[in-house]
Amino acid sequence: MRYFMTTLVKISAKLLPIALAAILSPALAQAQNLFLSNAGSGNIYEFTPGGTRSTFASGCYGPTGLAFDSAGNLFEADVGSSRIYKFTPGGTRSTFASGLSNPFGLAFDSAGNLFESDNGSGNIYEFTPGGTRSTFASGLNGPVGLAFNSAGNLFEADDSYLSDRIYEFTPGGTRSTFASGLYPFGLAFDSAGNLFESDPGSNRILEFTPGGTPSVFASGLNGPYGLAFDSAGNLFESDFGSGNIYEFTPDGTRSTFASGLNGPYFLAFQVPEPSTWAMLGMGAVALLGSRRFRRR
Repeated sequence: MRYFMTTLVKISAKLLPIALAAILSPALAQAQNLFLSNAGSGNIYEFTPGGTRSTFASGCYGPTGLAFDSAGNLFEADVGSSRIYKFTPGGTRSTFASGLSNPFGLAFDSAGNLFESDNGSGNIYEFTPGGTRSTFASGLNGPVGLAFNSAGNLFEADDSYLSDRIYEFTPGGTRSTFASGLYPFGLAFDSAGNLFESDPGSNRILEFTPGGTPSVFASGLNGPYGLAFDSAGNLFESDFGSGNIYEFTPDGTRSTFASGLNGPYFLAFQVPEPSTWAMLGMGAVALLGSRRFRRR
């Protein structure tokens, strides 16, 4: 009997991670709401996965770049007020940074530092979580969209007749040209490390392999601006000229997610909050691991 119980415990220990994975997978892959900065109305809109729209914030002064931190707070670059606003998940607004010059793109690194493309000054600023500002890069001609790859390198869309390039910056700030001859605006990486670029000058979305080889992912658009991937790998694009948000499957099939917008700019997906089941599951994994460790 003792042998049977010992064997049962060993089998249970092996099966527990599988059972927990079954619990955790749906929780961690939960659908995310999409947020849009709508420059024409001065609002930030929130869309459910089914496309239902609500107003998350109003009274902004030219909202552009959007980015979520790991705690679920939304940061918004506000061109008209030259500020970066911070919104709690409940929508309470506070000023995170001021005295900027046409703030556009926003992106967080893995350490929680916020990067901002300051279009008017030609700089990229870095802000610590506490709001302390430093200059990460300078001498740019028209910094707009920002995005980090998995290696921690920052990519910047430099939308100006003087450059029309995508620059890549190492974590230490060393700059190189990733692509040129473009009209870049929004940037986003897929899970495989390919970079997608909205090109309003050619009304296309271009896809770049990690090595920099370009291909046309979508064409026939009308002023593509913001880009964002959902957790399922679908690409969303804010089409400024048409007032639509388009959704593209990984193979490039397009559908209209939302329409009737007035000046859609940047997009960002909500950072999913771990569910109760997910928290319990992670706790059980940790407990199992500690017990097995003590037995050795």
